[in-house]
Amino acid sequence: MNRLTGILMAFMLISFISADNTLTKKERKYATDLLKDTHQALQKSIEGLTDEQLNFKASDSTWSVDGCVKHIAISEKILFSAVEEALKKPVNPEKRADIKSTDEQIVNFMENRTTRVKTMDPMKPENTQFQTTADALNSVNESTKKIIEFVNSTKDDLRNHVVELPFGTYDAYQIILIIGSHKNRHTQQIEEVKAQPGYPKG
Repeated sequence: MNRLTGILMAFMLISFISADNTLTKKERKYATDLLKDTHQALQKSIEGLTDEQLNFKASDSTWSVDGCVKHIAISEKILFSAVEEALKKPVNPEKRADIKSTDEQIVNFMENRTTRVKTMDPMKPENTQFQTTADALNSVNESTKKIIEFVNSTKDDLRNHVVELPFGTYDAYQIILIIGSHKNRHTQQIEEVKAQPGYPKG
């Protein structure tokens, strides 16, 4: 009986230790570096811009720098809330078969602006709650800090919480990679706006 109790306790201990290290150090570092690097690039891209520069639009159908930042801010809120909601539910590893892309493929696709994607209405700049670029950037600063802290402290099984988004199926860890690489995508767009003829030179 004592031997059986010991085996059960050992099994429980092993299970606890495994659950405490769901993401590998490599996965945590990869996501953290992506989030930090893309955030720094965004900040550098808009640093010192005037109101005129922030609100310049090359045409009525394109976004301004302000619009890009507002889109980034609302997208991060929506995407990370999808992660949080998924983690409230049981793991669903049977859904992993629906995931069609590797981590690297997701990042590469999101950062490649040769493929244009129409955003969903809730993520359009004009539909956000942000009144100014500064409001949106403050939100991005807060969400980036929150997500990085989460990545480095979570004990949740992110790989086996699979989420169906309107544009594909991903595990919770991959959604975090989408957040970082999506920020890079629109920082590139900001640089495209700044390179347009007629962009105010400050």
